Amino acid sequence: MRMLLRARLDTHTSNAGVKDGSLPRLMEEIIEELKPEAAYFAPLDGGRTCLMVFDMQDSSQVVGIGEKFFQEADAEFELNPVMNLDDLKKGLKALTG
Repeated sequence: MRMLLRARLDTHTSNAGVKDGSLPRLMEEIIEELKPEAAYFAPLDGGRTCLMVFDMQDSSQVVGIGEKFFQEADAEFELNPVMNLDDLKKGLKALTG
């Protein structure tokens, strides 16, 4: 299922990660694992934020993905199912028969 990941990193922890090189390594590791179709990084809600759209194969992945952000970046973490335009069209077509 296509998911939108949103992680807002703790400023103090991510500042230290920038200085010691662990933040770029963490992002590379997560991108390698998830292979997102899109990844964006922006200041949102007053802090460093990562947004990724990826295909979640199994709900058990939530644990591993979340723990990386929780333990290594003191991040607030969310996952939400999302659709692209083709998915929306398919869903709307199913409503009308």
